[in-house]
Formats: sequence, structure tokens, C-alpha cells
Amino acid sequence: MQNQNRKRTLVIIGAMWLAYLLLNSFSTGVGIKSIPYSEFLRLAREGNVSEVAVSDNVIQGKMFPEDATSDKAEVFQTVRVDGEISGVLEENGIEYTGKIQSDFLSNLLAWVFPVLLFVGIWYFLMKRFQQQQGGFMTLGKNKAKIYMENDVQVSFEDAAGVEEAKQELVEIIDFLKEPERFTRVGGQIPRGILLVGPPGTGKTLLAKAVAGESSVPFFSLSGSEFVEMFVGLGAARVRDLFKQAKESAPCIIFIDELDALGKARGFGTVGGHDEREQTLNQLLVELDGFDPNMGVILMAATNRPEILDPALLRPGRFDRQILVDRPDKQGRKAILEVHLKKVTAAESLDDGTIAGMTPGMEGAELANLVNEAALLSVRRNKAAVGMAEFEEAVERVVAGLEKKNRLINPKEKEIVAYHELGHAIVAMALPETDPVQKISIIPRGIAALGYTMQVPTEDRFLMRRTELLNKIATLLGGRAAEEVVFDDISTGAHNDLSRATDIARSMVKEYGMSRQLGQVYLAHDKQSRFLNPNTDSGGGDYSAMTAHLIDKEIRRIIDDQYQRALAILKSNRDILDQTAVTLMESEVIEGNQLNELSKAVFDRAKLGNEAERDGARQALAA
Repeated sequence: MQNQNRKRTLVIIGAMWLAYLLLNSFSTGVGIKSIPYSEFLRLAREGNVSEVAVSDNVIQGKMFPEDATSDKAEVFQTVRVDGEISGVLEENGIEYTGKIQSDFLSNLLAWVFPVLLFVGIWYFLMKRFQQQQGGFMTLGKNKAKIYMENDVQVSFEDAAGVEEAKQELVEIIDFLKEPERFTRVGGQIPRGILLVGPPGTGKTLLAKAVAGESSVPFFSLSGSEFVEMFVGLGAARVRDLFKQAKESAPCIIFIDELDALGKARGFGTVGGHDEREQTLNQLLVELDGFDPNMGVILMAATNRPEILDPALLRPGRFDRQILVDRPDKQGRKAILEVHLKKVTAAESLDDGTIAGMTPGMEGAELANLVNEAALLSVRRNKAAVGMAEFEEAVERVVAGLEKKNRLINPKEKEIVAYHELGHAIVAMALPETDPVQKISIIPRGIAALGYTMQVPTEDRFLMRRTELLNKIATLLGGRAAEEVVFDDISTGAHNDLSRATDIARSMVKEYGMSRQLGQVYLAHDKQSRFLNPNTDSGGGDYSAMTAHLIDKEIRRIIDDQYQRALAILKSNRDILDQTAVTLMESEVIEGNQLNELSKAVFDRAKLGNEAERDGARQALAA
């Protein structure tokens, strides 16, 4: 739309300039021959002038040049020199008339039109500046995108996988449609609704769905749009926003990324009167000042609720918080059904299987997954999207883009093969670990030279101590395999070590799973619940001796699980060597080959566990 307006303005300015040139040329006498005054006198005396019009400064008339090939007269003009020329004209029988010369048109074209042209160009430039920066006339106006009743074409059917959140919002829709049901018994709808959850779970989509279901105007803007470099503008925009909303009631105001505006006052600032705090104060005043029964519902979304100002979250303001969490398997299946309607899917496609392959993915990631699979099917010239494309898309999203053209020397390829098989064999030998779906030594992403894909069979919300220890042992299996086979280690395990150390640290500091430290929570200054949930800032409220014990316990857990991984790989050395040859030849192991490997490792681990238990019984009996 802006491009069309820009083109239209340029066309108008060009047309005005062209018109100016044409009028100026006509006003200066296009087609009129200018001759010297002496030639005019000579032609008059020779009888070659038929008629003239005399003004104060100019003489204009018709003449017949001596060298003309036709009898057609030419129009001429000359600058008047003599004051009295009537005698010359009468002597030669030339008809003449007087002409009052007016300079109005020439003055208009020469002065007024350039001024108008300059004003037009200035207006065009200022208009563009206002569109980009807001302009001085709109500094105090809100920047909300306003969607009227028929503009919001989103319904709850488009927001799948968040059934609990939708049930909480149904009451809001009922109020906007039939407010008298609530006011009849004295009930009041919540003034503000805060949607909290990780990024990509559909908070903004849910807000639009509420507006679409209730068929009311929808004011949408971001929290950062209130804050400007000029003091007082944010507060003015808040006032203007609520004023427009009251005039359009019933309606919904939606503020995305509320944490940009509603951060706790005094947090990270030197003074207490900065622009952001004044804007927040005005928002708190507006929340207290409007009648909840007038039909203005304020909704906001954030993935950092822990940094919001407590005054925003008290009853009477944002008094209802709705968690929009990552979907479970059924929720992911419902989301996939929504996005699969937009692509041509194969009949054999099983969305339940895809949902099982994507644990922990949000709605935005699932939408991207479907799009990646569709692009892969186009690249392969297929008429429909099948399971093969989705499996490849999951690998692309999880591990990165496959790089078959990256050349790896044979020695590094051998190290990567043993490293990935170390992960896989340890995972297959330990109980209650996620099953291995694929082993690959094809480079992917930025730094991954290979990967072992483990896909959980179901969603998990709790993990026992044994499962965490098994996960650490599996992560250390790659480094252990390098030591067993090459009696040396490489830099390829840096990510495994980082993840294993994080799990061990959480076991000691957060989960109370250390016998030395007991059931004590030692983590301090946690980050957001939804952003980087497994990290903390480091220091805690404990002594230096406790910090030493924490480090000692983390090291003990890592060392114990590393020894477990070494023992498993040493007892399966023949399987490790045989499978490594196959993996280096084919670069990928999956399907029947993977099932045979898993069965061989599991059977040997089962026999080893039984032998270990029998030895323990014999020792106990003795």
C-alpha cells in the first residue's frame, strides 16, 4: 500500500512539472517568430505586414516574408522601440489595434507554480517521514494495529494443542457476546488476562482467536511500541489507546511482549522517573480507571513473567494468568492436523507417528516442520508429502542441514563412527533409556560430524535419579568409545560434556539427589521459567565449603558414569568393532540393522546383569 501511494505521489509531481514546462513554453510564444524591430519597420514599409496589435512593450502581428514559398502569413512579434509608430502603420495601410499587456499569467507560472511544486515535494517527504517515524503530529497517538470485526479471521480451530487455555478463554468470549449474563448477578469479568508460556506456543494466536470468536475489534501492539526517546510520549500513547478502546467497546486490547513495558520498576535503572516507568505508571492508572463491564478486555502475553512488576499482577489488573505450555503428544497431533490441511499429504502419512517423533516442539516449530517437509517433497518432485520427507525434516530441525559434500579424512571418519556407536551401545545396554532410532556419521549443521538420534516413546514430566544417571552415561559413551578403541580422546565430545555436566549440576543443586549434600536446594537467582530453564547465574547463598562439596559431587557423578560407559563398551568391544565397519561403509544405520544391533547389545547386557546378580547372591550366601 505504501509503495502504491509513493508511486502515485511521484506521478502527480511529474505531471505537475510537465504541465509547468508546457504552460511556460506556451506563455513565451511557441510558434511565434521573433524578429528585430528594424526588420519589422522594413517589412511594414514594403507592404509585407498585414495587421498588428500594439502594446506598451511588444508588437505582434502577421507578416509575409520575402522568401516565403506560400501565401500563408506568419505570426511574429518584436520589442517596441519607438513610442509613436501609428504614422508608419497609416502610411502603409496596415490595420492596427491596441493591446493591454498583462503579466499575471507569466508571474503566476514563474513564481507561484515553483512554490507549489516545492511545497508538494516537501509534503511528500514529510509524509514518508511520518510513516516511518510517526511524525510530530502523531507522537502521542498509539501505534496499535486495529482489526475490525470482519478483519480477524482466526478461530479456536486454528489454535490447536492448547485445550486448557482455550477453556479458560471461553468465559471471556461469553462475556463479550452476552455481558448482561454476568452483570445480572453482579459478576465482573477479569480486567486483564496474561498469557504466559514459552516462545512459539501460540499466545498471540489465542488472543486473535478470542477476537475472532467474539467478533469484536482487536487492538494489537507490542510493549516496546510504547517506549520512546521523548519523555511522556509512552504515557500519552497509553491514554490514547484506552480512549480509542472505550469508544470501540466491546473490544480487546492485546499487548505482546508485555515484559518490554511492564518490567519491575527500579530494575536496572539509576533513577525512578525514566520514560518506561512513567509509561508503566500510566498503564496501571488506566487499568484501575476503566469499568470492567464496559466491554474492554486487556490481554497481554509474555515469556518472562518473573520480571514483571508486582503491581501489574495484583487482583484488579492482570488478575487471571493462563499458562500456554508446550503441547503433549495429543496436542502436537492436533497442531499437525491443522497445518497438514495446507499441504498435499500422502494417504499413508500418520500424524500420530510424527507427533511421537517431535517431543518438546511448540506450535511454531511444528508449523516450520510441515513447511520443511513440503519443501523437501517439491525438491524431490513428489506429488504429496510422505513420511520420508517428515523424517528428514525432523533431522534437519533437530540436527541441522545435511552436508554430504564436506570432506572428512578416513581417520576422522573412523573416530566419528566409534564415537556415535559409543552413544548408541551405551543407550541400548542401559534400562529405561530412550530408544535409538538412527545412527549417522554424515555431517550436519555447523559443527556436528555425526549424531545418534534417540526418540522417546512417550511424553515425560518426571525423571528418576536412575534415569538421569543413565542419560549422563549415554552422553559420555562417545568419549568412552574413543578411549577404549584409540587409547586417546578428541575434541568431538565438548557438547556431550557440557550437557552431562549440566544434568549432574542440576541433580546436586536443584533436585537434592546427592548423598553428601542431602535434600537441599542450592540453586540461586534462576533465569526465566521459559527461557533457558536449565541454567542459573552461578553463585548461591552457601559457604565456600559447600561450594567445594558441590564441585566434588558433580565430578564424582561424572566419573562414576564414565566408568559405567567404559565397562559397557569394553564388554561389547566385538560388537563395537563389527558395527563400526558397517557404519563407515554405509554412513547410516537404521531399520533392520539397528534392530539387530539393539538386540545383540540388550541380550549381552541382560546376561551380564544376571551374572552380576548371581555373583552377588553367592557372595551373600558365603
